[in-house]
Amino acid sequence: MIFAKKSLGQNFLTSPRVVDAIATAGNLSPKDTVIEIGPGKGVLTKALLLSGATVKAIEKDDRLIPILEKEFSQEIANGKLELIHGDIMEMDVEKFVEAISNNPSKTYKIIANIPYYITGALIRVFLSASKKPEEMILMVQKEVANRIIARDGKESLLSLSVKAYAKPELVMNVSRGNFFPIPNVDSAVIRLAEIKNPFKDAESEERFFQIIKAGFAQKRKKLAKNLATIFPKETITKIFQEIGLEENVRAEDMNLRTWISMTEKIGQPYR
Repeated sequence: MIFAKKSLGQNFLTSPRVVDAIATAGNLSPKDTVIEIGPGKGVLTKALLLSGATVKAIEKDDRLIPILEKEFSQEIANGKLELIHGDIMEMDVEKFVEAISNNPSKTYKIIANIPYYITGALIRVFLSASKKPEEMILMVQKEVANRIIARDGKESLLSLSVKAYAKPELVMNVSRGNFFPIPNVDSAVIRLAEIKNPFKDAESEERFFQIIKAGFAQKRKKLAKNLATIFPKETITKIFQEIGLEENVRAEDMNLRTWISMTEKIGQPYR
């Protein structure tokens, strides 16, 4: 028996109902290519393959590789499954997604029950890649899902970092009893759809993230105070007036459109 490794953030999904719901959420067909990160014992992998899609499964745990190779020997032999032993966070994602197909128009989807400790970094890696996924279906911690979607109406650095590229949607909530071992938190499945690059160039993209990181640096402070660490006060006052922002506004109260408008007008940080 293979026991979950706490160091890898492993909690194996055991509910067929949830597995089917995740696979269904991907709207898969035989023409699709899916990247699955952390296939574990292969329960979701099996559901993805049943759709006819081609699956690229990346597994870090060397104990699970022989199990997956045995379970899916036929799919590996016929080219429907490629099993990759590695750590997605140490891979060259740009090269990996470019190698998926020689056809530049070929897209891919990411569908995965990911280790929760890499959620933010993993989303950012793929959303900022030059060849972005068509959509992402991810099992994440419920609290993180709520933050990404901003269900309380308050934006965060995480929600804005996602919404800059994609439209986040809640697919379903998943209680902790659907995993083994049972984690200490509940989970949720989210879809990141309509993925695009809203920035005109790399410089604009970098500036946007510099500004929102500064804006959320100290949550209790007003936005103008936080931005004063990277812009002259008179510049901030001028831009606030131009886009109709109250001087007492906080970063969490500004939507994505307002952030982008401010970024376009405010120029380069001086620090």
